[in-house]
Amino acid sequence: MGQRNTLKIFGTIELYCARFLYHFQDVFNAQTYLEYLEKVLRSYSPRKIYLIQDNASYHKDRTVWDWFSNHRKHIEVFNLPAYSPDLNALERIWRHTRHCGTHNRYFKTQLELRSTLTSTFRSIQHNPKQVMGYLHPYQ
Repeated sequence: MGQRNTLKIFGTIELYCARFLYHFQDVFNAQTYLEYLEKVLRSYSPRKIYLIQDNASYHKDRTVWDWFSNHRKHIEVFNLPAYSPDLNALERIWRHTRHCGTHNRYFKTQLELRSTLTSTFRSIQHNPKQVMGYLHPYQ
C-alpha cells in the first residue's frame, strides 16, 4: 500500500541448455556481485565460463576486475555495449518471469513476491526447454 515491493536478483543463464542460476540479494554492489560470481564459479566448475555482462556500475568496479584477473583460468568476461538490453539473453528470462509470474498481480508483502519468483525460477530450472525458444537468437 503506497510502497513498491521489489527484490534484487542476480541471474545467469547458460545459453545452450537454459541452465538458470539466481540469487536474491539485499543490495547490488561489487561485494555482493563477487559473492554471486563465486557461486557461479562453483556451479559450473570445472568448465571454463564465458560470462557476458551488461554495464551495471558494480560490474565495472576495480575489485571485480581484479577478481576476474585472478580467475582468468576459469572465467572470461565480456561486456555488452552500453544501452543494449536487446543483446542480453537474460533480459528474455526476466521478461518471461514477469509474464508468467508477476504480471498484473498484486503482492501484499515482499515474502509473497519472493515466493512467486522462486516458484517461477524453479519452473525455469526444472523445464529448461520451456525457455529455449527465448534464447534461440543468442545460440
